[in-house]
Amino acid sequence: MSIPSTDVSHNFKRLKKRLRHQVGQAIQDYGMIEPGDKVMVCLSGGKDSYTLLDILLGLQRSAPVDFEIVAVNLDQKQPGFPETVLPTYLTELGVPFHIIEQDTYSIVQSVIPEGKTTCGLCSRLRRGILYRFAAEHGITKIALGHHRDDLVETLFLNLFFGGKLQAMPPKLLSDDGRHVVIRPLAYCAEADIARYARARDFPIIPCNLCGSQENLQRKAIKQMLQDWERQYPGRTDSIFAALRNVSPAHLADPTLFDFAALGASEGPQVNWLASASAVRGGGEPDEPPAADTAIPLRFVRRGVT
Repeated sequence: MSIPSTDVSHNFKRLKKRLRHQVGQAIQDYGMIEPGDKVMVCLSGGKDSYTLLDILLGLQRSAPVDFEIVAVNLDQKQPGFPETVLPTYLTELGVPFHIIEQDTYSIVQSVIPEGKTTCGLCSRLRRGILYRFAAEHGITKIALGHHRDDLVETLFLNLFFGGKLQAMPPKLLSDDGRHVVIRPLAYCAEADIARYARARDFPIIPCNLCGSQENLQRKAIKQMLQDWERQYPGRTDSIFAALRNVSPAHLADPTLFDFAALGASEGPQVNWLASASAVRGGGEPDEPPAADTAIPLRFVRRGVT
C-alpha cells in the first residue's frame, strides 16, 4: 500500500524542522557563527555535507546575523570521480563555490602499501589543503559535516583503541591557532540526515572511489552502537548527553581536577613515591596519616553480619 503524498510531505516538514532546530541550537550553544563570518562548507558529495549546506542556506535566510557561505570541494583525482556533478548542482543552486584540484590520490597510493587503509594519510593531506585555501581566501569558519553519531563513534574509538576519553568537539581551534572548525550537525542523528538526503534527492557521489578498505575499527564501533540502539532505543542519545555532562571530579585525570589538594593539611605533603623507593631500598618508609578514630562498621543483610 502506498503512503499518501500528504503524509510524506508532513513527515518531511517535521524532519526538516527538527534538523534546522538542532543545527541552530548547536550554532548558538557553541558560538559557531558570528556576524560577518565567511563560512566555508566542505562539500564531499556525501549525504552529510549536502545536508549541512542545505540547512545552513536555509538558516542564512532567517538568521539574526549576516554571514557568507562558500561551498568548497576538493577533487583529489580519484579514478572515476564524477567531476561535473558538484559544479552543476552548485551552479543551479546559485551558491558561490570553488573546486580545488589536487592529486592526493597518487601521493597516497605511492606511500601506503596495497591493501592498507589510506584514510588516515588522505584526511591529513585534505585537511592541509583546505586550511591553506581558507587562509588564502579570508575564511573565518570551516564547516564540516560530522554528526552526532560520528562524535559518539569517535569517543569509543579513542576509548577502546587509544586509551583516552576524547571525541570530536563541535567547535575547535586548529593546532596553529589560525582556523576555527565547526560541526553544525553535532546534534543531528545520522538516520535523520540519511532520510533528509533521500527526500531531497541529492546527487550523492560514492565515497569508495579510491578503493581503500573501510576503517574496520570504526565499522565495528558503528555496528556495536547500532546493535545497542536496537536493543536499547535511545542509548546513543544518552551517550551523547554524557559528552555534554562531564564531571572531572569523578574521573581520574589529575590534570583536569586537583585530587591532591582534596583534604590537604597545612603540614608537609607525604611523598609516597619516595616512600616506596625507601622500602625497596631497605630504608624506613613514611607513615601514612592515621585516622582520628577507628570505628568498626557492621553491615547486616538478611540476618548475616
